[in-house]
Amino acid sequence: MTDRRTELAENLARVEERISSACAAAGRERDDVTLIVVTKTYPASDVRLLAELGVRHVAENRDQDAAPKAAECADLPLNWHFVGQLQTNKVRSVLGYADVVHSVDRMRLVTALSTAAVRAGREVDCLIQVALDAESGARGERGGVAPDGVPELADALAAAEGLRPAGLMTVAPLAGPYAGRTRAAFDRLMEISTGLRAAHPAANMVSAGMSADLDDAVAAGATHVRVGSAVLGVRPRLG
Repeated sequence: MTDRRTELAENLARVEERISSACAAAGRERDDVTLIVVTKTYPASDVRLLAELGVRHVAENRDQDAAPKAAECADLPLNWHFVGQLQTNKVRSVLGYADVVHSVDRMRLVTALSTAAVRAGREVDCLIQVALDAESGARGERGGVAPDGVPELADALAAAEGLRPAGLMTVAPLAGPYAGRTRAAFDRLMEISTGLRAAHPAANMVSAGMSADLDDAVAAGATHVRVGSAVLGVRPRLG
């Protein structure tokens, strides 16, 4: 366990240096960017070590893995983020532990989240997942709504009991006009964020960038980066 703690500490230090350097290059304060460590496929013991090392934001993308892990770590001072595509039948479980849902991309999901939040007596921050590879009115290959669908979803979140429109999330697209152009993709997300904030000023979170492209995300203006393998190592294969 001591070796694993050392490994995680060294990896965190390298990621911290990348974020700090990217902030300095962009003329931003380091405190402007929140690191979310994506702990999917890794055990609760790693989450505990990360908490000891000062991590306060962790993310999961599969409820069947996240729910028991969050329960096991309920005593830790952590904010849990759900970043995967979310099925409506998993919403009630996810709202049992998630403080922020990053993957809102359809009206039916807004309705399900609101119902579950009210039932749980909670107020939940929701990010709209933007698919930069999607045509108007369509969803992306990896989930998400086309850019022109953002205003309608934001208004729905603002009107929904128990939910708050907190901002936007994207995953750098593998196809379409932004494929292989991560900085351009993240710049486009920031443009969409500017429009969103004109209507919903508090929706100022921009979740973008992962292990391979967090530097471009910080340069573009992301407020949150979601980093997994750069902290935890190459992920084991899922069964």
